[in-house]
Amino acid sequence: MGLIRVEQLYKVYKVKNSRKGLLGGVADLFAPQWVDKEAVNCIDFTINQGESVGYIGPNGSGKSTTIKMLTGILYPTSGRVLVNHVEPYHNRLKNASMIGAVFGQRSQLWWDLAIRESFELFRHIYRIPYPMFKKNLDKMVELLGLNEFYSTPVRQLSLGQRMRAEIACAFFHEPLIVYLDEPTIGLDVVAKEQVRLFLREINKEKQTTIILTTHDMDDIQQVCERLILIDHGQLIFDSPMEHFVNQYGKERMLLLQFEHHVDNLQVDHGVLVENQNNQAKILFNKDSISATKLIQKMTECYPVMDCKIEEPKIEHLMRMVYEERGRNE
Repeated sequence: MGLIRVEQLYKVYKVKNSRKGLLGGVADLFAPQWVDKEAVNCIDFTINQGESVGYIGPNGSGKSTTIKMLTGILYPTSGRVLVNHVEPYHNRLKNASMIGAVFGQRSQLWWDLAIRESFELFRHIYRIPYPMFKKNLDKMVELLGLNEFYSTPVRQLSLGQRMRAEIACAFFHEPLIVYLDEPTIGLDVVAKEQVRLFLREINKEKQTTIILTTHDMDDIQQVCERLILIDHGQLIFDSPMEHFVNQYGKERMLLLQFEHHVDNLQVDHGVLVENQNNQAKILFNKDSISATKLIQKMTECYPVMDCKIEEPKIEHLMRMVYEERGRNE
């Protein structure tokens, strides 16, 4: 049946249509005109317990509106959402007890309190038994590196430190589902990897369902096993990450390092993208020729010293999906 069920979800906002000029401003004051703006248009999907899902799309695509309906912040115009058999917007307290959330710049920590005191207040609000709280706290302090600022007031934390503390708060009460919006914003490379490792471990160990919205495609690739793409309020792609890469990521880049510069480099079953400074880049389709076969052909004909295969970036693959959709429309 699924932990989360979304059926024909539809959301329309009433947006004020401002008229131009002084007379238009006066008219708007006494007789405003409103137009309907579709934010989410008849979306259907089911998410099972323990899944890690990247829910992504361009700005204004409707992903934030969808998440707000899943968390009970917004009512849908029509359609239905069920989270563990509960309609979030009709039973917000019960829904809130089952979920955790990190929403961008909206903090759930107390500004003037030290992190440890904020965590203690959070324990009482959710009525978390102390043994469970202590066990989870120790794990999060270790995995998220909270020791260095555990006694520091929230107002003195850097953005990256605060985001790590926010993520810890979202998991203390062992929720069924956690919604994460840009969870690695402001983090350096090491801290990002700490967060990604933490999310993978919690997902695997606790079977916590993770729904991640972000513009950092490395987060999606390293944390999520399933990808849902949304554009102009409509669901345009929903599949395991592996299927997405296989469907759109057939092109690979072969990087070759030669003993010396090779003039008039000839390439079969590929496209020569660059050839300079004893290096060459060849774009090829893995369905036309395997990487092993292409490397073998090149080493037989040219003085190759080293080679490397570059996998396609997920940003590039997503761009292909949107471009293909634009051409079809």
